[in-house]
Amino acid sequence: MSVRTLVVDDDFAVAAIHRGFLEAMPEFEVVGEAHRGGEALRAVESLRPDLVLLDIHLPDMSGLEVLSRLRARGGPPVDVIAVTAARERETVRQAMSRGVDNYLVKPFTRTAFLDRMREYLAQRIEVQRLGQVLDQDEVDSLMHHRPRTPAMPKGLSAVTLRLVTDALRDSQNDLSAQEVGDRAGLSRVSARRYLEHLVTIGKAEVQPRYGMANRPAHGYRLT
Repeated sequence: MSVRTLVVDDDFAVAAIHRGFLEAMPEFEVVGEAHRGGEALRAVESLRPDLVLLDIHLPDMSGLEVLSRLRARGGPPVDVIAVTAARERETVRQAMSRGVDNYLVKPFTRTAFLDRMREYLAQRIEVQRLGQVLDQDEVDSLMHHRPRTPAMPKGLSAVTLRLVTDALRDSQNDLSAQEVGDRAGLSRVSARRYLEHLVTIGKAEVQPRYGMANRPAHGYRLT
């Protein structure tokens, strides 16, 4: 089942961009947009989204106030990811204290946005997988908003690493960095970083191959 998502941003053009990013991910369904705080609160009641992408700077009330009202309301819970240019320490602290599930600072690249949404999906899947009573490791996993995965090099995402691994696993032949990037929704450069990490930890190996004009190139496959 897809994640029903409400996009809240005072800028119509920015909201459309975020909608476009999400609509490229089959796991998400954009059920509506709102451009003011009051409109967002009414949309949550009528549309019942699973997730709200919430701007902090709204014309009628702060996104922090919207967040507080969402957390105080009855009915099914809704996840909230702040997607905003507000980066003041006190704003971030208040967002955390009022129960924001994640925080993404504008401006950001499409890749950064998609990575954050994939991290959210991994967290959501982890929550659904857990039982009613949690052990300490499971509590720590939820408190730190991350699935339980081995340590990753700085700048790499465990969720994206799984996409790269799956791309290799689903292929009967070795794949170039470009081919992996096309299958995982990454640039060739980003795909190569993940592939090199897999090689470093012994999960993949490099295969010699030839590219255009018979130039030496590399393919990758899982070990």
